[in-house]
Amino acid sequence: MKILDDLLSILDYEAQVRDIRQGVFQTAVFTRNCGLASSPHETGVHHGERVVKEAGLLLKKDVRELAGMAKSASLYEASIGMAAINSLLIVDEKRCEELNASVLLERKGEGKNIAIVGHFPFIPQLGKSAKELWVIEKNPIEGDYTEDKAEKLLPEADVAGITGTALTNHTLEHLLGLCRPGTFVMILGGTAPLSPVLFDYGINAISGTVVTEPETVLKHVSQGATFRQLKGVKLLTMEK
Repeated sequence: MKILDDLLSILDYEAQVRDIRQGVFQTAVFTRNCGLASSPHETGVHHGERVVKEAGLLLKKDVRELAGMAKSASLYEASIGMAAINSLLIVDEKRCEELNASVLLERKGEGKNIAIVGHFPFIPQLGKSAKELWVIEKNPIEGDYTEDKAEKLLPEADVAGITGTALTNHTLEHLLGLCRPGTFVMILGGTAPLSPVLFDYGINAISGTVVTEPETVLKHVSQGATFRQLKGVKLLTMEK
């Protein structure tokens, strides 16, 4: 979890925990800013299972402790921790471009082999310009590859897009290790932290989200909004 340790080490913890929401699709934490992360979609979770051990008491936590939940074995707790990290990051927007991940992936991957970890809405469009497009997904739909195929497909990719939830489930470092030198690697999605710390690990671009209207986002998250339904956010891409 060295990437998480490095992210946690650069945060300014002089902030208060103001709000926490965990919706069906998104998790939001409001400290200095409002930060997002994807909520887990775990099957086999029972009603009596305490996936967030201190649910209802998290607002009393120290902000450093809340961010540290990103290292939890519980994906529900880890997503709260990732949202807290994103809420504490001071994003240098001068280093960013207001650009959707799909545009850069299409630009870098035209006529090349592209592997995407996570099934994103732009997949059909991206497939039109790629030589080969492989989608690796935990919950695959028709045409996707199962997680175990990452071992074979990522080393063959010229361009790799990896969901930021790989930080939540602690698989990012393994996935990065499968990418061969020279592969253009992007981390993307609402969970992806817009921090140059990630560039130290062979990542070339980060496509993440900055919340511009916290109250709007908190309301949408609470009411079950998907990422595409969120209002009050802007999509930014930071390149190395």
